[in-house]
Amino acid sequence: MKHLLTRFENSAPEIVFEWRDPESPARGWVVINSLRGGAAGGGTRMRPGLDRDEVVSLAKTMEIKFTVSGPRIGGAKSGIDFDPRDPRKNDVLRRWYRAVTPLLKTYYGTGGDLNVDEVREVVPITESHGLWHPQEGVVRGHFDASDRDLVRRVGRLRLGVAKPVEDRRYTPDPAGRHTVADLITGWGVAESVRHYYAVYGGDIAGKRVIVQGWGNVGSAAAYYAAQAGARVVGVIDRNGGLLNPAGYGLEEVRELFLAKDGNTLRAPGMIPYDAIDDAVWDTGAEVFLPCAASRLVTREQVDRMAARGLEVIACGANVPFADPEIFYGPTYEHADKSVAVVPDFIANSGMARTFALLMREGVEVSDEAIFEDVSATIESAIRDCHARSQAPTGVASAAFEIALEQLM
Repeated sequence: MKHLLTRFENSAPEIVFEWRDPESPARGWVVINSLRGGAAGGGTRMRPGLDRDEVVSLAKTMEIKFTVSGPRIGGAKSGIDFDPRDPRKNDVLRRWYRAVTPLLKTYYGTGGDLNVDEVREVVPITESHGLWHPQEGVVRGHFDASDRDLVRRVGRLRLGVAKPVEDRRYTPDPAGRHTVADLITGWGVAESVRHYYAVYGGDIAGKRVIVQGWGNVGSAAAYYAAQAGARVVGVIDRNGGLLNPAGYGLEEVRELFLAKDGNTLRAPGMIPYDAIDDAVWDTGAEVFLPCAASRLVTREQVDRMAARGLEVIACGANVPFADPEIFYGPTYEHADKSVAVVPDFIANSGMARTFALLMREGVEVSDEAIFEDVSATIESAIRDCHARSQAPTGVASAAFEIALEQLM
């Protein structure tokens, strides 16, 4: 597996598009690892300090993710080196998407990612540049869609991704203000934990959970885990966090979800970041959900959690471990041998799977159809890992083997 992974990791991407904003310090890259199946897909992220190598690694991660989620296309990613808190953010995104529109019209499909919102930013800005949907390039390139076919597939994408989630089984917000795009990735992360226990033995109910990051993914994953009976004992966010050894139950997690400020935790009694970063790893939890930026999780943090009962890491963040390697570096390997690691290309495949589902003909565009399809896709991937090895650890290694056998 590691030999194949090294070959895949070291292969040069097929296309790299580099951009420099003429009106700000922003720089950006589209990396298309391959045009497998005639197209490539991957979201757009923005953060200060992002570089080309990070975008390359994420594009390769997307290629592996599509072996789980479908469709069978190449991996890609867009990344912009810019502070999303800068008031010029919207103008930077408008110039960025204007520059990459020819790719998005032909063979590349994008969406939201870290600090870039699918429904509120990506869709309206790309529409203003003449795109019917930011996944239009995948529909054209992969499905070779006629104009009539393109209208149907794109129509389902427009309806399904931006659909307000109203079914109370799938939303923490009784007012229906949150869309499929807001919730589906976090749903998949929590479902990956539930399915891990169901397949390998055990039950998520009663498990203690630590969440890293309180954006759309982390907050939604925490809510759905609590809905399944888990208790959230720790939250670490970029500005501080919370500890509760007794655990927050469903209604308390719902309140924390609804009180967040954009992608930031807001709650009474928050512990300053330095203090929470020192304490949270020793709190004691069976489940860890890294849902913040890439490459944050260290070996020391894994060991401290493992010493206090950690069983499962479900990767809500892409490439969460602090390794220079793209995929399976020493920290990742150590974690995979110590506990069960559900890799990012399974755990956070919810949005990619939603795109794939909505591009198909004859699909029902409903909360139940979308959410349950994501759950079933993740369950199938976890069962495939279990069929390869019934050991409660080494899950990520098995998942990589299965994906690479398809790609290489």
